Amino acid sequence: MMDPHDEAGCQAPPEGPFLCINNCGFFGSAATKNMCSKCHKDMMLKQDHAKLAASSIENLVNGSSSSNKEMPESVANGAISLEPKTSQSHALPAMGSVEGEEEKPKEGPKRCNSCKKRVGLTGFNCRCGNVFCVVHRYSDKHDCPFDYHMAAQNAISKANPVVKAQKLDKI
Repeated sequence: MMDPHDEAGCQAPPEGPFLCINNCGFFGSAATKNMCSKCHKDMMLKQDHAKLAASSIENLVNGSSSSNKEMPESVANGAISLEPKTSQSHALPAMGSVEGEEEKPKEGPKRCNSCKKRVGLTGFNCRCGNVFCVVHRYSDKHDCPFDYHMAAQNAISKANPVVKAQKLDKI
């Protein structure tokens, strides 16, 4: 007769539990290369970081851009969190910003659009998109082009849509 374990496709467990090969005090398994789950995870992260560092150094030397096929699969999918960046990884964003992006010119201090007085943080933003001082903050003082009447009408029409009921049949 056949053993019931053979029919179901089950395998007998190993002789007994064994300790992690890193001597951390936890039990390991054959699936995790005789390590506990924590030590196995740490080892896999170190391998991924080593592959990522090797590919980034190779990209710096060759001057080519990085691609997903050179990166480990878990790194490409964003499955791991990166540790603090090294000095080599700081060089990559600087090269990218020099090639394609332009820096914005630094804006000067905020000034009133009418009298050019410095307003700083106390400036008043108008609906026309300009900044004004205390004297010119009202729309009639700076000849504001914004149409407040039309804006109010639009706000009222959006807040109160027209509701028509169906006509009732007379009996």
